[in-house]
Amino acid sequence: MTTTIQHTLKTVFGFHQFRSPQQEVIERVVAGEDVFLVMPTGGGKSLCYQIPALHRAGLAIVVSPLIALMKDQVDALLANGVRAACFNSSLSADEARRVSSQMERGELDLLYVAPERLMQPEFLERLSRLPLALFAIDEAHCISQWGHDFRPDYVQIGRIRGLFPVVPIVAMTATADPETRTDIIRQLGIEQAAVYVAGFDRPNITYTVMSKHKPLAQLGAFLSGRRTEAGIVYALSRKRVEQVTERLIAAGFSAAAYHAGLPDEERRRVQDAFRRDDLRIVVATVAFGMGIDKPNVRFVVHYDMPKSVESYYQETGRAGRDGLPSEALMLFGMGDVMTARSLIENSDNPERVRIELQKLNAMVAYAEALTCRRRALLAYFGDQRDHDCDNCDICTDPPRRFDASELAKKALSCVYRVGERFGARHIVDVLRGAKGQRILDLRHNQLSTYGIGADLSSLEWDNIIRQLIHLGYLVQDFTRFGALGLSPAARPVLKGETQVILGLPRDVAKVEEKSRRKSGAGEGAHRALFEELRLVRKQIADAASVPPFVVFSDATLLELATNRPRSEQELLAITGIGEHKLRKYGADFLAAIDDYRRRAVPDDGNAGLCLALSDTQRDTLRLCQEGLTLPEIASRRGLKDLTIIAHLEELAAAGLDIDLRRFVDADKLPLIDARLEALGAVGLTQLKEGLPESISYSDLRLVRGAMCRSRPC
Repeated sequence: MTTTIQHTLKTVFGFHQFRSPQQEVIERVVAGEDVFLVMPTGGGKSLCYQIPALHRAGLAIVVSPLIALMKDQVDALLANGVRAACFNSSLSADEARRVSSQMERGELDLLYVAPERLMQPEFLERLSRLPLALFAIDEAHCISQWGHDFRPDYVQIGRIRGLFPVVPIVAMTATADPETRTDIIRQLGIEQAAVYVAGFDRPNITYTVMSKHKPLAQLGAFLSGRRTEAGIVYALSRKRVEQVTERLIAAGFSAAAYHAGLPDEERRRVQDAFRRDDLRIVVATVAFGMGIDKPNVRFVVHYDMPKSVESYYQETGRAGRDGLPSEALMLFGMGDVMTARSLIENSDNPERVRIELQKLNAMVAYAEALTCRRRALLAYFGDQRDHDCDNCDICTDPPRRFDASELAKKALSCVYRVGERFGARHIVDVLRGAKGQRILDLRHNQLSTYGIGADLSSLEWDNIIRQLIHLGYLVQDFTRFGALGLSPAARPVLKGETQVILGLPRDVAKVEEKSRRKSGAGEGAHRALFEELRLVRKQIADAASVPPFVVFSDATLLELATNRPRSEQELLAITGIGEHKLRKYGADFLAAIDDYRRRAVPDDGNAGLCLALSDTQRDTLRLCQEGLTLPEIASRRGLKDLTIIAHLEELAAAGLDIDLRRFVDADKLPLIDARLEALGAVGLTQLKEGLPESISYSDLRLVRGAMCRSRPC
């Protein structure tokens, strides 16, 4: 069996090996067993039912929540030569009859249906007369009340086990905490199923949380270096979606709005334009995304904080499904918490409100954390890690810590003086000596704490109070509009018995730095060819009326640009190219690569590489070759040290002779080398422990980068 499914993996889907635990799952389903699978978005869940569908007799029924998602999956399967169709309300009468006929004649391997369609009595009756290979339940968390996206239509699917007792069921989700997993298995009646939890990590996604301050400016700064990349910006309300879209379009971005209040025709237009790479940015409510199987989304921005960690994980998981570097940015403010809470409390289901408030509190804790984002995110799902990720804002640029004991005393005293009856906004106004009418009416301008924090900005006080809440010195009563009160832990602080260490807030400049990060696809020496191949793909896709990713993913294009195959046999060695796609597209891409190769400047030393560098990389390279120090290069370029370090790492990765160690003082090198030798290429925070203060995170990053270049890390 193993040889057979391996052959299908390679010849049909163009992949050379299974990821863990795909092979085990597929073997069990082919053998007729039930399976429950938790695997991150982009991890390859679909193959776990698509390959069994080709190795078991009969029709595989795939339950999927959205029509657009079904269409993308079917288009991709047809492009690989697999007999697939969907049966839903988007079909015309003639199309529905054609699919019905294909079902009856055994001409389909997979049929995608919505849960509502599946559970219609007449449809179940038709299925009972057909040989069935399996049932695949995608987005299985929708069946659980504990799930973040509970859908009543999914509940009926639990009857499938009783109606078709010998047909194997494979249930899949990317987002399920332990309580939700248990509930899904119970609801589907598959208590004997083999359970596989493949982990939740998406190592290619960089996670960043920014304090929300002038959010439109922050968003614009982040997007400024990404005008050619595809991304999604999520906001909580339709009004916010419209406002943000208008501002982005006015700033020259290729953007469109998507929310449930728009006409169906407009929503379809936006979805199709985004899928076909004709639209770069979609600003949306959470109504958008679940039905989009677009692998080359390079960034997801949460303009407003989502209501749960599951929602955040699923929505950020729409970035980088092709495995290439991608960004997840969240702008976080306490106002978001109040908005989300009010939306939750509109429900008339007390148990649902209790569950969702717990999830909201976990989301706030994540947003306020000053520890590795990835560890905090994975820990929520029970996936514990013993090391930092080095691919989030906390790891790559750890917050500076400071002794905030006196500031904490001022804030706690102010909360006490106003009677523990007011929210953070009022506390900040009193601390800063604001002269608003409400403060005067309440005579809070006569308190001893009035104006004692005038030397700090509102943004700085917001950050301090948020951390005091997170650390447990203040409690927030959301039943009283977020009123702040003192916890028992506050007393030792007020008495001077406890030291309070806080992190300094991050500012807009950090977002601007991130906007200069390298693109996930085709950066460096391969960028020019990657862009040419992207144009070839777009022409082929438009002619076939399919999204570009159905032809080839960005990951496949990058591998083509890197390896530059010369023959059909070499093309088959590229991930994502099977025999069917080789016959359909191989000649066009080989011709494009040959044409590029003829036009390319011969590589004499670094000449060829330099031609493919971006302008900003080339400017940094020139100053580096002049022998300037890191601070001198940063000063001349008007950029941060961290940005220059990123350029240097990119130049080295592109094959240029860059000595990263020369930018570090010679007397620091032995200490850093010894630390690296003892621990290996661990996160910067872990490396920094025990080293002198004079050794910066930049020093560590450079020396570690040099070590990883000389030997695999």
